Amino acid sequence: MSSLVVAAVYKFVKLADCAALRAPLLAQCDALGITGTLLLAEEGINGTIAGTRSGIDKILAYLRSDPRLADLEHKESAADHPPFYRMKVKLKKEIVTMGVPGIAPTERVGQYVKPEDWNALISDPDVLLIDTRNDYEVDVGTFKGAVDPRITTFREFPDYVKKNFDPEKQPRVAMFCTGGIRCEKASAYMLQQGFPEVYHLQGGILKYLENVPAEQSLWQGECFVFDQRVAVGQGLAPGHYELCYGCSRPITAEEKASPQYQAGVSCPHCYDSLTPEKRAAALERQKQVELAKQRGEAHIGKRRKKAAKIV
Repeated sequence: MSSLVVAAVYKFVKLADCAALRAPLLAQCDALGITGTLLLAEEGINGTIAGTRSGIDKILAYLRSDPRLADLEHKESAADHPPFYRMKVKLKKEIVTMGVPGIAPTERVGQYVKPEDWNALISDPDVLLIDTRNDYEVDVGTFKGAVDPRITTFREFPDYVKKNFDPEKQPRVAMFCTGGIRCEKASAYMLQQGFPEVYHLQGGILKYLENVPAEQSLWQGECFVFDQRVAVGQGLAPGHYELCYGCSRPITAEEKASPQYQAGVSCPHCYDSLTPEKRAAALERQKQVELAKQRGEAHIGKRRKKAAKIV
């Protein structure tokens, strides 16, 4: 039986005092042995954390004790090993960065669609289905028939929409992302651009994989997650990908068999782009990881910059 609970949380809500919330929240997480990353901004909260059943229940109760977060929803999965190395609470301008002023999901957002109703919606040929995630996430898995914008950051999404879609030609749009937060903001943007019917998957891919039976699923592949599990499958079962330390991209067993793969250093995605300095640093880190493993310890040195969050 898995010993740890992984909880993904987010909520668009006005938190004008977000800076004052940071230190008390971090202290509570540390006291309860919680690890992970939580982002605070004036537009809300977003992140993924892990801990014991008791610890997660207590930190969620602490968050919901704030009247503004009383209805905060979360999604759970299980882990046999700690998916995070430490706890971080960060202050941000946006809890999911689009970079477009005036987009406020707290004021206007698309129509939520429950996982149980999602198949019927996206099976309609008149509905434009868009995957709002980054290219490396889409490569791991996506919904059948979804448009892949091939973006590398969410900041690129608005330009992609302007260049490729027209509200008059594609009036009905459905969008999805990992946990629901990114497509919620994307839906607010699409409405601002004049698309009359905008839908998004409530709870994201994770809730769909949890609630929809495998025999009814229209999901293809696995779902990339921003923690040490790397990816999950139907029913949120652990996936089959690992993470390359050199570029933080998910890699398959076939890619690990490539001569360009070196554990803790590089993979086919980044082999040609690593500078000698980065390669040397990665080699030294991997050496320390292996030494720590021999001592029966966990190496918790400097991590890559990709935030551990569900979007």
